Amino acid sequence: MLTRSTRSMVTFSNDFTIGDSQMKLPPGTYEIVAEEELIQGISVKAYRRTATYLIVRGRGARAGQTTMQMFTKKELEHAIACDRVLSETTNDSEAALSPQEDMT
Repeated sequence: MLTRSTRSMVTFSNDFTIGDSQMKLPPGTYEIVAEEELIQGISVKAYRRTATYLIVRGRGARAGQTTMQMFTKKELEHAIACDRVLSETTNDSEAALSPQEDMT
């Protein structure tokens, strides 16, 4: 099976949670890694997302530690939408997902 990884960045303007995680993350820019596999047996080149990860870099006492939290694309979109709504009500900048970078 052929796979590829794409990386992008997302910036949150407010504290947020993502997916089922109860951990509240601080505002900032986070790296997103999407793993995809090639769908074989069709006439066009297409990929299916198999996993999405949020890279969380440690701060304070956890500086130097990095964790990868797995979640779905839908959960990411929900977190971005919630941040955008909160930002609009407080007139802050809104969260936005940067263009993906193909790492194949």
